[in-house]
Amino acid sequence: MTHTRSSGIILHPAALPGPGPIGTLGATARRFVDWLAVGKQSLWQILPLTPTSYDGCPYNSHSAFAGNPWLIDADLLAEEGLLPDGAPFRVPAPDPRRVNFDMARDQSDAMLRAAFATFQKRRDKFDEFAKFRTAASHWLGDYALYAALREKFGTTCWHEWPVEYRERRPASLARFMQESADDILRHQFIQWLFHRQWDALKKYAGDRGIRIVGDIPIFVSFDSADVWAHQDYFLLKNGKRTFLAGVPPDYFSPTGQLWGNPLYDWKRMEEDGFDWWKKRFAWSFRLFDIVRIDHFRGFAACWAVPAGDDTAVNGKWRKSPGKKLFDALKAHFGELPVIAEDLGVISEDVVELREHGGFPGMKVLQFGFASPDNAFLPHNFTTPNCAVYTGTHDNDTVMGWYRGIYEHDRQQVNRYLGLRWGDSPAWALIRLAYGSVAKYAVCPLQDVLGMGSEARFNTPGTVGLHNWTFRFTHDDIRDEAAWGLAELAWLYNRNERQE
Repeated sequence: MTHTRSSGIILHPAALPGPGPIGTLGATARRFVDWLAVGKQSLWQILPLTPTSYDGCPYNSHSAFAGNPWLIDADLLAEEGLLPDGAPFRVPAPDPRRVNFDMARDQSDAMLRAAFATFQKRRDKFDEFAKFRTAASHWLGDYALYAALREKFGTTCWHEWPVEYRERRPASLARFMQESADDILRHQFIQWLFHRQWDALKKYAGDRGIRIVGDIPIFVSFDSADVWAHQDYFLLKNGKRTFLAGVPPDYFSPTGQLWGNPLYDWKRMEEDGFDWWKKRFAWSFRLFDIVRIDHFRGFAACWAVPAGDDTAVNGKWRKSPGKKLFDALKAHFGELPVIAEDLGVISEDVVELREHGGFPGMKVLQFGFASPDNAFLPHNFTTPNCAVYTGTHDNDTVMGWYRGIYEHDRQQVNRYLGLRWGDSPAWALIRLAYGSVAKYAVCPLQDVLGMGSEARFNTPGTVGLHNWTFRFTHDDIRDEAAWGLAELAWLYNRNERQE
């Protein structure tokens, strides 16, 4: 089946409504899929599904492969008989419009320990569990071992563990695996639960004509199973980072962004044919229909900041393998269903790499109004092989952005969009995106609902609970908004498929 022009919504599952402190993969997720179907949308774009740290940032994960246990739905477990009743494990947060990560962590831990205890007594699904362990064997063992060790050492970074565990000495690991076999098995069981629920939700969406656009960050966190298990794949010295990943000063931050991720040892990765990357993409293609590659430009060159710096100002560009990597991936998989996030400081080598792969890049309308020749304005799009966004998870909402720009700039926006008194700037930008030649048109749910800056999902370069915590309620997601999207999808031919 060949997909033609498509449109969809960005919404991370954690932001879904529901009775607990965080959105889950259960009934409310299916209800959202039904809402997308009413709106004749064919894409649901999400943020990374991987386990997060205490701040809930989906781009700061303990694994590039594992799923976030906090998203596992209690009611689905209760339906299977793994819990006596889901209710005790979905106590609501004080604020229904904010995810409460502390409550999510505590409730999830209690819920999954109870489910595991039941599973150990029944074992009626052990064959299915065993098949998952085999399918995920390239990452699951290391992740479960890492997760159990984190529990043992109080969630400290692996570099602070005793040297025998830090250096993965075989005798010490073997002894720990024997002593903590149940804990390791529990973490494997949790991943099985997550992936069963996710697979069921993905199928539910696919049966209704909706493809999932996943998201994989180019870098992985230092405190992760990936770095601990594959230290030779990263630029480390005595287990410490020599360089930190980030981006130079840009639109979002005058001092750049210092992410702190370790950089890859690309020469070492090339020695085994980029095997780790093949496995990472294979697992992503299992989970998602399309994969958005966050910070695509890092595959051409990445911003390397000396370890110990407090900002990203003193970084330098360091070459990455670029075409070699993607040629290896294409030889292994064939055509790659990806979207390249090519925002920020983009040089010619990044454009060449994106075009070499045939990947659609990203156009963000909020960035387009500086001048009539700006590449982000639809009349300047040179190819339909791109994805246009009203904004991303890193932008303010359209309404917040529109209210915050200078009056001169607001008048320029009004002229371009033909806005009159009482018109919605958010819906005008959505219409502009849908009417463009871009293959994909996507907007955050906040823009569909006309929400202001209080609904912003993330402010790059900042930390705190204003990021990643915004959540919707059932009352927000109205049928009228879905009908409006359906009208635009029909009007601009974004809900058709050809056999």
